[in-house]
Amino acid sequence: MKTPDRDRQILQHILTYCNRIEQTVERFGEDKAVFLSDRDYIDSVSMNLLQIGELAGKFSDEFTERRESQIDWRAIRGMRNLFAHAYGTMDIDRIWDTVIYDVPQLREYCMNKLGMEPESDSG
Repeated sequence: MKTPDRDRQILQHILTYCNRIEQTVERFGEDKAVFLSDRDYIDSVSMNLLQIGELAGKFSDEFTERRESQIDWRAIRGMRNLFAHAYGTMDIDRIWDTVIYDVPQLREYCMNKLGMEPESDSG
């Protein structure tokens, strides 16, 4: 498979995990107190963040070098390593901030790079 095709497939998979996180937030709500008190909520978004970090490590060097100023792929991979190797010591507040602030931006970035239009919130 050609490198640009592989990078595009990775973006599509990352978008899938961003969408799963968004669906989880919709299900449980955007109340941080609920998040902090519900282990299933934390675990659900954490597993998806781990998968995003795993995928971020599979991009071609050319892709990450050209896009380093747009998305901090290194930080995403670093968070994955923390999930994989030190999950019990993860900063739950940082996970929440990532879910609420960073994932929507990553989702929009992926959609843009894939040539997809963001969905409208208006009915």
